[in-house]
Amino acid sequence: MINRNFICIIGGTGHVGAPLGLALSSKGYHVTLVDKNQKNIRKINNGVMPFVEDGCAKLLKKMVYKKKIFATSKLSEVKKSKYIIVCIGTPINKKFRPNLKSFLSFFYDLKKYLNKEHIIIIRSSIYPGVCNKVFNIVKSRCKNISYCPERIAQGKSLTELPKLSQIVSGENRKAIFESEKIFKKISKKIIHTKIVEAELIKLFSNAYRYINFSISNQFYLISKSQGLDFFKIRNIMRDNYSRNIDIPSAGFTAGPCLLKDTMQLSSFNNHKFPLFRSAMSINESLPQFIINKLNEKYNLKKKTVGILGLSFKAENDDIRDSLSIKLLKKLKSKKIKTLQSDEYYKNEENIDKNTLIRKSDIIIIGTPHKAYKNLKIKKKKVLVDIWGLIKK
Repeated sequence: MINRNFICIIGGTGHVGAPLGLALSSKGYHVTLVDKNQKNIRKINNGVMPFVEDGCAKLLKKMVYKKKIFATSKLSEVKKSKYIIVCIGTPINKKFRPNLKSFLSFFYDLKKYLNKEHIIIIRSSIYPGVCNKVFNIVKSRCKNISYCPERIAQGKSLTELPKLSQIVSGENRKAIFESEKIFKKISKKIIHTKIVEAELIKLFSNAYRYINFSISNQFYLISKSQGLDFFKIRNIMRDNYSRNIDIPSAGFTAGPCLLKDTMQLSSFNNHKFPLFRSAMSINESLPQFIINKLNEKYNLKKKTVGILGLSFKAENDDIRDSLSIKLLKKLKSKKIKTLQSDEYYKNEENIDKNTLIRKSDIIIIGTPHKAYKNLKIKKKKVLVDIWGLIKK
């Protein structure tokens, strides 16, 4: 029997599903996290967060103790819940096209557990038309489909959920009304849009950020090629000049969202998106650019190169699509001796940051963790700081 106070989140132990589940459980809902990741399931049920997310560790212990949240691999658990929130991934294939086979296949599996009272809320990043495909798959059992995209900065879910406007769209009034009802519990403002608008808002947002970062990275490449300090130039550009104040810093631009969603947008637009191709070319070229510039001055085969920071963003342990990892692999493929360290991502090959600094001839800041800001690095060491993190 369906319980109106029960919410089931598919992909629930991941970076999108778990924080959302905790936020909703803290508002009185009973939340079931359905996932295939057995390791994450065990951790969550033992009150341990499987990844770094501000504020979640303490809240998870509290919600597990109160029996407001639990994780399982059984999809049949959806039968108990009024609301089914889908947070599963939408990967890209090697040709930079959305690979929706597994995403859509999931809804055929879900369909057999559905009835007309269920509310299905899709939160995954998808391109326009995908919600309609889902509707056509499940409509014989359930027509209450809504799309409510997630727009949270990874690591800041509990902080941002109450502050950001939540977009709500749906196939019918019931889906919209019911989705709005639960998001009102955790969001400051609800904005209604058409489904296709909501799908594009999510993709436009990430593509805008990805392209913006590529502009600064291109400026960095130009400055370096001329032997100039991009960060000095950027500071002067912004000094008492409001039109340049928002120019981002340079740095490795990667992760599981920005590149992927820009690819989805390009694919949706029949690959008539030259800005995306240019942005990807710039952002993805940075690891090789660093190696090339070092090769111009040093015999890398006789040097030890240490990389500080492996996650794709600061104060996080997620290495998905990390350019630091890509840089590390490129160096290793060239038989160059490497050392690695990270403040959050755990790996048996990692060493302490101070040991890395002592043993490395060349030190590359791969991720701008706060712990690296005040490091003391001797002048005889070669420092590559694409982020401008360490003040000279």
